[in-house]
Amino acid sequence: MTTENEKLFARAQLSIPGGVNSPVRAFKSVGGTPPFLVKGEGARTWDADGRVFIDYVGSWGPLLLGHAHPEVVRAVQEAASRGLSFGAPTEVEIEMAELLIRLLPSLELVRLVSSGTEATMSALRLARGFTGRSLIVKFEGCYHGHADSLLVKAGSGALTLGQPSSSGVPPEIAQQTLVLTYNDTAELEQTFKSTGDQIACVIVEPVAGNMNMVVPDPAFLQALRVLCTRHGTVLIFDEVMTGFRVGPQGAQGLYNIKPDLTTLGKIIGGGMPVGAFGGRRDIMSHIAPLGGVYQAGTLSGNPVAVAAGLETLRLVQTTGLYEKVEASTRSLTEGLVAVARKHGIAFSAQHIGSMFGLYFRDHPPANFAEVMQCDVKAFNRFFQAMLDRGIYLAPSAFEAGFVSTAHTADDIARTVAAAEASFATLKQV
Repeated sequence: MTTENEKLFARAQLSIPGGVNSPVRAFKSVGGTPPFLVKGEGARTWDADGRVFIDYVGSWGPLLLGHAHPEVVRAVQEAASRGLSFGAPTEVEIEMAELLIRLLPSLELVRLVSSGTEATMSALRLARGFTGRSLIVKFEGCYHGHADSLLVKAGSGALTLGQPSSSGVPPEIAQQTLVLTYNDTAELEQTFKSTGDQIACVIVEPVAGNMNMVVPDPAFLQALRVLCTRHGTVLIFDEVMTGFRVGPQGAQGLYNIKPDLTTLGKIIGGGMPVGAFGGRRDIMSHIAPLGGVYQAGTLSGNPVAVAAGLETLRLVQTTGLYEKVEASTRSLTEGLVAVARKHGIAFSAQHIGSMFGLYFRDHPPANFAEVMQCDVKAFNRFFQAMLDRGIYLAPSAFEAGFVSTAHTADDIARTVAAAEASFATLKQV
């Protein structure tokens, strides 16, 4: 019998490329039919076939408070009742900017946009306009959105397609992007020694989350700061994923490093499309209408979306919230490792704040090459076994996972129990 999910997926493929509006959702990496979700509440989602999942995707990171948090929903409803969009200034935009500047000391001015991709694309242009240079540096496996200059050895969905970059990116644009190894300080120093005076910016995920989760070497991040300062290069922290996820001041607060520019998204939208980029006043003053670097957006600062993000940011400042969700995430990763070892599975896991990585190898990876050593086939079997047991993980071996404040101790225990049964099935293959 054809399921509702299968019917919807077949129907979707008639009008949408691949049946999805973002590639990883197609389940090409893990196989099978993607569940079409119809409802989310707290730590759970429901699909078109009526199945219920404990969700560790959380809309790919924004839902630190869980699905449909009542106060966030109320803020959205109240904002929508006043109007969906104006294309004109509103007070809520000022409130959002003021709050971001208060929470992140590296921000002196901030511009709101509608997505993380838009934020990183704009920050890149701004860095080039500010420095008058063309070259940019990124790191293999890091994903910063789908702008041409950044789709060079990128992570996230580009990895699930079996190609770490994209067709349609002109070679002359790709040649302006230098790709280095994440966590390799020596290579970084050598690159700056040879071409430092030509590099407009370095963009980095301070905690990589798009080649699975890779933890930075603090010395590597510190070297980035020192070298960028020495060579007049703009240091951009892409905190679209880590901002307000790994801690109350993001990764920059966690590692005590002040970037020149920061890009944000996900949590600052509370599940709705909001992004932002900001940083030093002298750099941000080059953005139109103050300067000659053009950036604009009809829906930038949309009052309904900003209301969701603003309420989310207010709520996550609750005393003890980060400690609580970090403890839940630690319990999850430690529990998964324990049951994997019980079954003799080559498996490791780690977390930073409420962001976690699962790897089918003995030790967590430190860079893209080590990520590619993970047993992807084992992950795919594990993913399907967990899905069958009501646990919704990211449908790719190259994505981080997320815990929310809505996940209870019972949810974690159920997940670990499901993993133990799933690991047992892997052993039988």
